[in-house]
Amino acid sequence: MNLSTNFGILTLGDAMITLNPATTGPLRFVSAFERKVGGAELNFAIGCARLGLRSKWISRLGKDEFGRAIYTFVKGEGVDMTDVAMVEGYPTSLNVKEIREDGSGKTFYYRHQSPVLTLEPEEIKAEMFEGIDVVHLTGVFLAIHRKNMDIVQKVISIAKEKGIIISFDPNIRLKMWSIEEARTAYHTLFPDIDILLTGRDEIKSIIGSDEEKELTSLAERYSIGQLVIKDGADGSALYADGQWLHKEAFPVKPVDTVGAGDGFDAGYLYSLLHGYGPEQRLELANAVGALVTTVSGDNEGLPLLEEVLSFINKEAVVER
Repeated sequence: MNLSTNFGILTLGDAMITLNPATTGPLRFVSAFERKVGGAELNFAIGCARLGLRSKWISRLGKDEFGRAIYTFVKGEGVDMTDVAMVEGYPTSLNVKEIREDGSGKTFYYRHQSPVLTLEPEEIKAEMFEGIDVVHLTGVFLAIHRKNMDIVQKVISIAKEKGIIISFDPNIRLKMWSIEEARTAYHTLFPDIDILLTGRDEIKSIIGSDEEKELTSLAERYSIGQLVIKDGADGSALYADGQWLHKEAFPVKPVDTVGAGDGFDAGYLYSLLHGYGPEQRLELANAVGALVTTVSGDNEGLPLLEEVLSFINKEAVVER
């Protein structure tokens, strides 16, 4: 079966080396870590590539061993790295996890001098968007530095000139900026967004409510064509064409929820580009998100298209 596609997706953002603790407990007592690769936009780009989309990622990495590790890994996933550069003097960002005995955890970011700070608005060129059908943006990139709003607005301007669909995931990171700063940035972008993909808790933080009446008002006020609510174990919902549609989640035993939202976004946009109806879009996105939670790691659980379809169709796996 040929799983390649002519549809192209572009995203931009930071990438990190993720250090996962080998033991549980306070981080100061952990002496061994497993090195992984992470980052919201990077996870999304990989998720799209595994589903068969032409996936392009714009970024900057430190010209160091961690930067080389990320570059090699992502390129190996089939992501277009043409507009990823490695820069001197800016160490590749780190993300260190702490996991307690009860499974709860914290994330510690070391990305103050992120290499992506060297990316400037004038480096965003129209030719980067050739063959692109959807531009996907997230709030993580905005939170890294306030100047990134200028870059995002340049991206949006070119995308609109070319008639490219624009999707946005708030992906709130309150360790990186305040909710007030986030709200201001999001409301600045909402008028230009075609598809808003947001967690229920996130949108409640942004507008102060997750009631359908208020969500409907948000979509109508900003002319957001598709408002998608990700609700974890409670499934997902879509507001489009004046009506709401809800889709239940797939029952799984989650071991790690990191990256599930990024996978959901990839699944939703894949199915949109391939002409799926509203219910089928939510179903495929729910399936991708569910599968991600069954594997430990930021992007290790992002599935191939055939794995998603087998999961949805409940096909038996031949193990021997």
